[in-house]
Amino acid sequence: MTQNHHRTGDEGIAAIPFSEEYRVASLSSRKPSRFDLTPNAKMRAAIAEYLGITAISKLQFAGMIAPKGRHDFALEAVLTAVVEQPCAVTLAPVVTTISEPVARVYLANWENPKGDEVEIDDDTTEALTEVIDVGHVAVEALSLALPPFPRAEGAVLDVSEFTAPGTAPLRDSDLKPFAGLAALKAKLEKPENEAE
Repeated sequence: MTQNHHRTGDEGIAAIPFSEEYRVASLSSRKPSRFDLTPNAKMRAAIAEYLGITAISKLQFAGMIAPKGRHDFALEAVLTAVVEQPCAVTLAPVVTTISEPVARVYLANWENPKGDEVEIDDDTTEALTEVIDVGHVAVEALSLALPPFPRAEGAVLDVSEFTAPGTAPLRDSDLKPFAGLAALKAKLEKPENEAE
């Protein structure tokens, strides 16, 4: 596929390595334009490096860009991938199969939210520009679908206990701020009840 033609403007941010552009002016206003992207091994390795994972053994992004109204477009696709990441506990390789629906809406009259509207979290709608980069959408969708803390089978996070000699170690339940309040209340009220 084509190399990325866009620059981020920020030297510290790496450009998305996978690009497949569709010029909006060339898209049909009557019927969907279909795509089926399967990047080769070299490109999958570049995407894996960009995402900070070990490997991508399979990646396919298939769907369509369809006209929506007179000036807008909608992208609907399915992302399938097989990725390898290091286990968050043991660093052993963890292989995950991903299958995710992906949807985007591109609006010609898009306006950036202002003030309180910024709190509205809708990452599926964006401004329609001269090109729709399906490759970028695929990489962004894959980054969102990756397990944040992959775990190898049987991997257990060890619990460390720190305590002074002769005292009981703190447990998770001891650190919960309201866990012992009911028991403490009952204990404080007991002498008064007995006195009556």
